[in-house]
Amino acid sequence: MIDSHCHLADEAFSSDLDAVVDRAKAAGLERVLIVLEAGNASEAAQAERVAALWPEVRVTIGVHPHQAHQFAADPTRAAAVVRDQLAATPSARAIGEIGLDYHYDFSPREVQHAVFRAQVRLARERQLPVVIHTREADEDTLAVLREEGGGELSGVLHCFTGGPSLADAGLALGFFISVAGIITFPKAEALRETIKRVPMERLLTETDSPFLAPVPHRGKRNEPAHVARVVSALAELHRTPPADLAARTAANFHTLFRP
Repeated sequence: MIDSHCHLADEAFSSDLDAVVDRAKAAGLERVLIVLEAGNASEAAQAERVAALWPEVRVTIGVHPHQAHQFAADPTRAAAVVRDQLAATPSARAIGEIGLDYHYDFSPREVQHAVFRAQVRLARERQLPVVIHTREADEDTLAVLREEGGGELSGVLHCFTGGPSLADAGLALGFFISVAGIITFPKAEALRETIKRVPMERLLTETDSPFLAPVPHRGKRNEPAHVARVVSALAELHRTPPADLAARTAANFHTLFRP
């Protein structure tokens, strides 16, 4: 199994990082992909701690739409910060998470767009996949990916919670769809119906930990070991043994991120 999106560099894991990594390994995880905020020195340092405990981990680096306002004066500087950190991080395999978030609007929308576009251009330049965050901004997110991706962009729609139209559009772009613990929530029936239409060869599994713990851990801190619950839920939806679903999604991860 692979957790394709987690925040192990978050301070929520600083006090018991060793135990969290041990539980992930015991649960059968091959590796995780750690999301780093570009320019965040404390996250970079904690990612190095994880790598010392678990050399197979890989990272993705980007400016999240919530932090886009930090680059309002010069949105292209966001891509420059990401570029520099990529060069200094041998384990980096992607740019992200990046995208648009109209739910909180922590950054002005025009700034979000400019920062997002700059990072998509960098991904094309570096031939790296992107990890996409989109919330209440699906049409605009897709427009940027189409306009800036030029048909050459690979990536994943992370923590997918959209409907059939977003799933179909993402698949048409050649993207993968990543599913988190929300798939186990009792009221997520619409999401489960949408995920049924996504071919197994285009699925990834994630926790987005420390957020969104799956049932029966809901309400507690999430961690990579809990990706096993996501695997089980997806296997049930696709009527396949969990071991087969885990192997398929792990192979998908390798196809996209080339770890």
